[in-house]
Formats: sequence, structure tokens, C-alpha cells
Amino acid sequence: MAIDILMPALSPTMESGTVSKWTVSVGDAVRSGDVIAEIETDKATMEVEAVEEGVLAVILVSEGAEGVAVGTPIARLAEDGEAFDEVAASPAVSAPAAQPTAKAPAAEKPADTPAPAAIPAAMPAPVSSPSVKDAESKAGGRIFASPLARRIAADRGVDLTSLAGSGPHGRILRHDVEAAETRPSSSASAATMPANAPMSAVAGASTVETNSQMRRIIAQRLQESKANAPHFYLTVDCEIDNLLAARRMMNEQAGDGVKISVNDLVIRAVAMALMAVPKANVSWEGENTRYFQHADIAMAVAVDGGLVTPVVWAAEQKGLAALSGITRDLALRAREGKLAPEEFSGGSFTISNLGMYGIREFAAVINPPQGAILAVGAGEERPVVRDGQLAVATVMSVTLSADHRVVDGAVGAEWLQAFKGYIQQPVTMLL
Repeated sequence: MAIDILMPALSPTMESGTVSKWTVSVGDAVRSGDVIAEIETDKATMEVEAVEEGVLAVILVSEGAEGVAVGTPIARLAEDGEAFDEVAASPAVSAPAAQPTAKAPAAEKPADTPAPAAIPAAMPAPVSSPSVKDAESKAGGRIFASPLARRIAADRGVDLTSLAGSGPHGRILRHDVEAAETRPSSSASAATMPANAPMSAVAGASTVETNSQMRRIIAQRLQESKANAPHFYLTVDCEIDNLLAARRMMNEQAGDGVKISVNDLVIRAVAMALMAVPKANVSWEGENTRYFQHADIAMAVAVDGGLVTPVVWAAEQKGLAALSGITRDLALRAREGKLAPEEFSGGSFTISNLGMYGIREFAAVINPPQGAILAVGAGEERPVVRDGQLAVATVMSVTLSADHRVVDGAVGAEWLQAFKGYIQQPVTMLL
């Protein structure tokens, strides 16, 4: 009996995915645990392992297909003794797969417009082999390129005939196109040059890059957050000279491989403040409010093409040395796209730290359904007044963005005061 391979749900928030690469071809034997494809989700590109055994009879969704709903058949396995033709012609168990986006996308509807019910698309013709579909004439030879590589090349104006593929048998892959230099579009070349433009310039020169699924999901979720969650903002200035001195002393006494950062101390202070003011450790869930028992801290990490928020679970139970190792590991694997779904889903509170970029102060957008996010700026020397005397201190501004549906202004202010106390007297967060 034919076995359908379905688009898996690789994270709790995943509703659809993009088939970025097939690692097997029609006719290959597949065993349980074999990596068969790479799927681009809203957070990362992840490998998909087979859960059944058989021979790959047909690929139903080709490389580059976007918006493939979770549960849609993407390929089909034949069991021992089954004929490929019969398996390829057998009806799918679930709804048909989405078509690859070969044409220009239609204009997107506003984010606040309810999504219409899914309309089944026509079943794409079986793909006997990725390389067969990709072949075309090329000056006495043939071009082998994945559909995703072709689409990116068309968007960026890259001539495939000028590229040398790094894939099997010289096949052109996505990263080959991305590494190539782009050329101006024909419309830009034909544009009229301003009189003051350099002779080598092309008026209106630009390139167009298709938004990744990660970027589209980030845009959708943050737009919904700003539209639905009534944000309010509270800012305090924290003097961090004591914290910097304590950090320097701890790093001098720490063992090899341990280097505590200011961000680690901020995470510890946030966790302790959430335990001290549990009414701020909440999320809005419509009819209900969820109160978290632990400080599950999501930290914003910039990655290629977007943002990922890996979670430090029960951060209040971890010492600074442990936090240092955990945060470094999570940030590294986030940038490499190697996080497991459970490592970047959930959390009760988010920290966004742009201090390392010299940003003095900013307000972050809440990561729904969480009730708040803390924006951390750079520590810098500023004039302060102590006992009527002017002095200089290292000051760090932080801004709490809170969802007024679940966090009242007084609760937000109380939480910030607790956080400031831990930051300005770091010894108290070790008690």
C-alpha cells in the first residue's frame, strides 16, 4: 500500500512550509530516520526525517514550493512489490499540495483581513526526478538548476548560464545563485539618467528579493501584535557601575571557558524580578490569563533574514555560569539554524538587547501571546545628581513594553523597580 509523506508540523506555530530541498530522488530506497528533505519554516530551515520505509515513487511537491499546508502530501513511498505507476496514480490521503510559486505572487491582503477557507489546488504533476525537470538547452549542453534556484535567479536578474553549480552533476543550487553578483533589471537600464548622476550609475537601479517564509511570519505576527495588543511603555535608567565591577570580579575568578556577559546578568535580573512580581509573568489568551510558574526567558537573536527567540527555561533556577553557557550555545545554534522547535517556541517574557550596537534607548514590539518585552540599551557614562552633587555614572536605559490587557501600569512599574534594584545591587540577585 502506498505511503504518503506529509508536510510535518516542525513547530507549534507552523501552519505551512516551503520545500527548499529534496535530498532523495525518485527510485531511492528510504529507511526510517533518513533525511529526505529540507523544509523552511517560520523560524529556520530544518531537516525532515522519514518515519516509514519504502522506495520513493513520486515527488508531489517540487523544490521551491511555498505555502504548503501542514498535513499536505509532499511525496509518496512504494512498499516492496508495488509498481511505481500504480503508486503515483493512487489518490492522496489528504488535501492536495500547494503549487510552486513559479508566477509572480498576487497582491497580499491586509493582515487584519480574515483568511479565506483554503481552496484545494490542482495536484502537481509527479516529478520523476528533480534534475529531469530542471534540464534545458544550453549552447550544446544542458542547464541543471533547482526550481528554487531558478526563481531566485529570475528575481535577482542572475544569468544561470554564467554559473557553475556546486550540486550533484554540476546542478545549480540556491546558494550558487545567492553568491552570484546581481545585474540591474532591463527596466532600470532603460530608465532616463538624471543629469547629475555619475556616468557609471543606472537610474533607479535595484533588485527584488522574494520574502522568506520567516520574514513573512515575523511581519504577520508583529503587525498583529501592534494591532491587537494595546502597548504601553515604561522606561527607567539603571546605574550599572556596581554590576560591571561585579562582572569583572566574577570573570576573574571563573574557571576556563566561563565568561559572564552583561546580557547574562540582565537575564538573571529579569528572571528574579519576574519571581518577585509574578503578575508580570503572564500571557493573554483571550478568555483566560496564563500565569507562569517559572521565568522562561526568550532572548531575541538576529539571524540571516530575520529574528529568532530561543528560550532559557526556568532561568531563575540557573546560576550565572550556567546562564553564560546556555545563552552562548543558543545564540550560536540560532544563527546556524540548528535549534530544535522546542528551543525557540514559547516562553513567558522576552528580552531584546541592542546595547552592543550603541543604541541608547528603544521600544520593542511584544512577542505574542506574552504580556511584556524588555528593550535594553547601551551602558554609557552620563551625568547624575547624588546628594545635590553632580557626578558621572555608567547608565543603562531599559524600556518595558507591556500589553495593557494583562499587565496594568502599576504592575509594570513595580516590576521595573524590582529589576532596577537587582541591576544596581547585583549581589541581591545571588541571594
